[in-house]
Amino acid sequence: MTNPYRFKSFDGVEIAWRTLGEGRPTLMLHGFLANAEFNWFAPGIAAAVAATGRQVIAPDLRGHGHSAAPVAPAAWPADVLAADQEALIAHLGLTEYDLVGYSLGARTAVRMLTRGARPAKLVLGGMGDSGLMAAGARAAMFEDSIRHGEAAKDPRAGRRVQAMMAASGLIPEAMLGVLASFVATSEAQLRALDLPTLVIAGVSDDDNGSAEGLAAMMGNARVVRVAGDHLSAVMEPDLAAQISSFLAA
Repeated sequence: MTNPYRFKSFDGVEIAWRTLGEGRPTLMLHGFLANAEFNWFAPGIAAAVAATGRQVIAPDLRGHGHSAAPVAPAAWPADVLAADQEALIAHLGLTEYDLVGYSLGARTAVRMLTRGARPAKLVLGGMGDSGLMAAGARAAMFEDSIRHGEAAKDPRAGRRVQAMMAASGLIPEAMLGVLASFVATSEAQLRALDLPTLVIAGVSDDDNGSAEGLAAMMGNARVVRVAGDHLSAVMEPDLAAQISSFLAA
């Protein structure tokens, strides 16, 4: 794994990314309140993918990890995370690549596709139908938790979100910016996606709706369930094995 590289995105905000391995470029996008290290490198998923003869390219999304975390509302336009990844793809000169996302990363991957990105294969982890089609509902829960902590409508969620932010040194205003940039994806847009897709989630993970429902809407998708819930599934060896096997096929 390299030390973070950095580049300036389309609006000058600095985005960091790391690589592992050599071979076919595979862009891997992490989840909300996490970073590339937590979601991909520490659980061994990046290593499993790289071992199939691939170069993992794992950015820290805007506001997360080693990337800049602007707080001005102007730094968080609609679909900004997808725009950052489009800028990274252009910066690296990628023409042939595969795309993997977990949770927020999966949402970002789908937004990239609706905006014209054309990876050969797609992995959507920890994501279901309503998480893409009704993005505002999930965002509202996170916003309440970020703003109010234990006084949120769901105190347990408030405590969990506050603890995750503290552990990663995340800036509340930047995380609210992430949520403000969410754009819903329509059923018609999902039905238009026909590239080979693996939808993968924990058996106890319906946080973002139905993984099966999402796959059914897409033209060439299959579902795999692994042990765990939304947070713990990334630590399951089977998740790394299923993703790397799908990409290697």
